[in-house]
Order: sequence, then C-alpha cells, then structure tokens
Amino acid sequence: MTTKDWKFLAEQLDRELGLKNPAIAITFSDEAPQGVSAHEGEIPAPTPDGRSGRVPAGCVFWKDAIDQTFTTVPEDHYNCSVGSVTHGLKTLEEVMNNGDVGAIVEVGWVSPEEAMQLPFVNDRPNYITYGPLADTPVDPDVILLKVNGFQAMVIHDGFSDTVFVGKPQCHIIPISKEQGKLAISTGCMLSRVRTGMSPDEMTCTIPAERLEEVVEKLKARREANAAVAAYANEDMRRFA
Repeated sequence: MTTKDWKFLAEQLDRELGLKNPAIAITFSDEAPQGVSAHEGEIPAPTPDGRSGRVPAGCVFWKDAIDQTFTTVPEDHYNCSVGSVTHGLKTLEEVMNNGDVGAIVEVGWVSPEEAMQLPFVNDRPNYITYGPLADTPVDPDVILLKVNGFQAMVIHDGFSDTVFVGKPQCHIIPISKEQGKLAISTGCMLSRVRTGMSPDEMTCTIPAERLEEVVEKLKARREANAAVAAYANEDMRRFA
C-alpha cells in the first residue's frame, strides 16, 4: 500500500529535471513487501575474510532498479563493507579488518578517522527494496537520482542546504534518510567502476517525505531560471 501518488510525482520530477534515468525508490523495512520478488543472482564463493553478496556492492542495485522492483536482504550487500556500514547492516567495528577496507585505507583513499565519521542508517533493516519510483508498491524512504552538472545546479539552487559530498557515494542515502536533507555526491571510484557510471554523472538523494515540496520548488526554480536565461541571452547581444 502507498499513501501518495508516486507515479505522478515521478513524472513531475522527470518533467522538471529532464532525467536521463528514472528516479529510484529505496525502502528500508522490517517485513518483506508483499508481492515483490527477491533480487535474482548467484552469490559467489566468499573472499578469505568472508565477504560475498548478490552484487559487488549495494550501489549496483541502483543500476538494476532502473527497470525492475525487487527486494534484498542484508546478506545480499555484504561484499562491500563500506556500503554495509552506510546502510546500517553492519557496524564499522565489524568490518574494519575486512580486506576491502584494508585495501582502501592502505592506499590512502580514506583514513580510519574519516571512516569513523561515516553516516549510517540507524535501524538495522531486514529488507531493502529497490525499484523505479513510478512503480513503487510501498512508500519509500529515499529517492535516488542520477544527475548531471546542470541538474545538480538546479537542485542546489532550490535547496541551498543541499549536502555536497564525495566518497563513498552511498553515504548520501543515510544523509537523506536520517537527516532529512537532500544530498548530492560527486561519486567515488569504487562505485563508478562497479556501476559503470559515466564521467559526467553524479547522484542525488531526496527524503521521500519531502518529494512533493521538492517538485513544487523545482517548478518555481525552472521559471526563474528561464527568466534569467532570457535576460542573459539578451544581454549577450551587446557583445556579438
């Protein structure tokens, strides 16, 4: 059951931003949503430290969710220790000795001190459901978008308190879920390699409960931006 017309909101969001890919709904829950299939995929043999999952990292589920809705369990995410922490599935203490954490710390990609400051989902979920926002069968917690520089500009123009972050890309999810803020990530090399993101793509998360507010403000910003663009074009004629 859903309480809002998410399909309509998804259409409005696409209209205002001109998204290349559909908005993704991400839902954390104690119970499995009815009628939603589990993510398909073989779990490979674990690494020496015990890591494995349905996909290389939880961010890969974002790519799979572009055209299908599915649910996952914590074990599906465990190949990526950092993502397991940000999604509230494991504590930092549980993963600090894992090989993937050791690898990124050893090369200086992240320091132990930086790792200790990572935001994370507060309540450990039993299920995480992904899929196109327009088709979501349940009320989501977070809306995830792939955006370009122009779209990021429009979003930040409407919401000056938008949080801009870099690595790891996945920590924008707890920022939106737990802090109620819009967040934009420039991406991270781990996620870009694993998901095949193009160099000009970034990601943005929106707290689902704020989506109506976001759509309305984006409409107002579109009109203001159009007026400013018209002024700039007219003013440039003096330099032709």
